[in-house]
Amino acid sequence: MNFSKHWAATLDDYAIDLAWSPDGKFLAAASAAGGVSIFDAAGTLVHKLAGHDNGANCLAWMPDASPVGSALAQTDDRGARKHAPYGGLLATGGQDGKVKLWNGITGARAHEIQLGDDWVEHLGWASAILPVGPALAQADAVGARKHAPYHTPLLFATAGKKLTALRPDGSIAHAFPDAPKTITALALNSQHSTLSSSHLAVAYFGGVCVWDATTFASHKEFLYGNTIHALTWSPDGRWLVAGCQDNAVHLWAPAEDLELHMSGYETKLKELSFSRDSKWLATGGGRDACVWDCTGAGPEGREPLMLPHQARVVATAFQHQHSLVATGAADGEFCLWSPTRKNPLIAEVKLPAAATKFAWSPDDTLLAIGTEKGSVFVFKFEN
Repeated sequence: MNFSKHWAATLDDYAIDLAWSPDGKFLAAASAAGGVSIFDAAGTLVHKLAGHDNGANCLAWMPDASPVGSALAQTDDRGARKHAPYGGLLATGGQDGKVKLWNGITGARAHEIQLGDDWVEHLGWASAILPVGPALAQADAVGARKHAPYHTPLLFATAGKKLTALRPDGSIAHAFPDAPKTITALALNSQHSTLSSSHLAVAYFGGVCVWDATTFASHKEFLYGNTIHALTWSPDGRWLVAGCQDNAVHLWAPAEDLELHMSGYETKLKELSFSRDSKWLATGGGRDACVWDCTGAGPEGREPLMLPHQARVVATAFQHQHSLVATGAADGEFCLWSPTRKNPLIAEVKLPAAATKFAWSPDDTLLAIGTEKGSVFVFKFEN
């Protein structure tokens, strides 16, 4: 296998977030100063977006429309469906309390939503199945109209204590009840073909609340007596995992009423990443990245695989479709590992500054790395 530097770019400040478009053609990068840059896969700057006053915090591309169609589907002269899916929509959140929706292809701002005075710190898209209206109805063999469901993406955004579901046209689909404290993390479990069994979770000091992502109904609340900095679902939806202020990782299996806890980390924990098959959980929290086996009864009581660094681990990211994991440390070192190998280290690179964010392209051939000094490096991976 071959792993090499592909291209690099410089932002105007700390690289606070990175994300590849669903088709892998574009990389969006947000700087802490507020600007948002969109590069193509070859490294050409395509658009420089105005971003947010005072600073940007997060960004998220809208997922591809479902094969069954989307809320933008149209009807032809015979009433038959033809697909016109949303495409290239990028959401950004900032310190101005706004969510902005951009056309990632043209660079034009499509919508702006003010969620209050608090920072918009977390964004996540999911696709929901909603009832279709007459304008999107299908025609049967005799021309009578019949209704069919369609898939439409929803954007979930947090600002202070508020969690809001937004439609791609900028309208509010649902405003959730305020959380007890400021929301510190958001995680969506949306790997299924429908969201009938999928959920979103928000964390705050004192616990986690889980909501149904389609009906917006409260599902469960889990108490935890400290601040939660990071939250993620395993891809199969079994585990909800929190990285905590008290140097610990906490796991819930909501469907099984199972709760696990691993403590003893060197630092508070903000780095979490699951492998595609939900077997491996990679965590930071010290100078070694820990990779836990989450099969069966779960990782509590098991010895993790230790992936060593010389400085504190600041980022972890498994590939989307394959089994490699990237880890980055505060001294600028980052490594690629294969947890299933006897000698797991695949590659080691020293960057001029610590990584702030990893982003694998959808096909896992490109790894984008943002740094504290505002650089973006993209590495190419070939088998």
